[in-house]
Amino acid sequence: MSGTAAVTATRPSATGSPEAADFPGSTPKLRLEHVHKEFIVRDAAAGRGARKRFTAVEDFTLDVRAGEFLTVVGPSGCGKSTLLDLLGGLTEPTSGRILLDDSPVTGPGLDRGVVFQQYALLPWRTARANVELGLEAKGVARAARARVADEYLDLVGLTAFADRYPHELSGGMKQRVAIARSLAFDPEVLLMDEPFAALDAQTRESLQDELLRIWRATGKTIVFITHGIEESVYLGQRVAVMTPRPGRLQTVIDVDLAGAADLGGDDGEHGDVRSSARFGRYRHEVWSALHAKEDAHV
Repeated sequence: MSGTAAVTATRPSATGSPEAADFPGSTPKLRLEHVHKEFIVRDAAAGRGARKRFTAVEDFTLDVRAGEFLTVVGPSGCGKSTLLDLLGGLTEPTSGRILLDDSPVTGPGLDRGVVFQQYALLPWRTARANVELGLEAKGVARAARARVADEYLDLVGLTAFADRYPHELSGGMKQRVAIARSLAFDPEVLLMDEPFAALDAQTRESLQDELLRIWRATGKTIVFITHGIEESVYLGQRVAVMTPRPGRLQTVIDVDLAGAADLGGDDGEHGDVRSSARFGRYRHEVWSALHAKEDAHV
């Protein structure tokens, strides 16, 4: 199965993330060049029928390396989801450009899979049939679709639930089906828009670990949008921090948690990356960047 090729060019950290230092000088998989996005919205203060320009993302420039797990964190309303829509080709930049393998992104494509916060599963289709959707779009034969869907359901631990309908699945299971569906048609990049935000804390942490395992197994490039500081540090090799609206790139923080689980926290506990002093320092660095004065970075 092409989507499950082993990753051989990277070295996993304590969370399974290859270290950022393993990608020196590599050609970007995704490139955002001075991306600016405006919308025309109602201007209630100016009277009936009046319109004004609303800037969601401003002068955003960033490279994402092949095989990288990049998290993007920012305050509510800063343009994170707009940024993901731009990467997915669901909307176009007002100015600037987005490149995938040096080719402009001009619309949606099967080279990018998108996982939303809402599962967007078709209620009349089983888990297997939902996973087959992208394969149908690629014209894959029915027998091959079922085989690939079963392989990806196995990858996310849902083999026993392949014939269940969405209403028969828990929230965590639905999100696993959504992830399997996005991976099954073998996209080059996986775009994730706060996919675990609606889940309870225990399920969310379980799916974070599951996602890291899937990433190690597939080697996909992942851009993961979140408003959670801990989630951004736990998952990301790098954390891109956005300013409040209009969304600009405040800073990018490299994360290296290799060996952090062995160090434990100040009380000597071992095996929990989140309780380590190193994790705490990264969390504080991201928190500080989020709360820094925006004009210091303009």
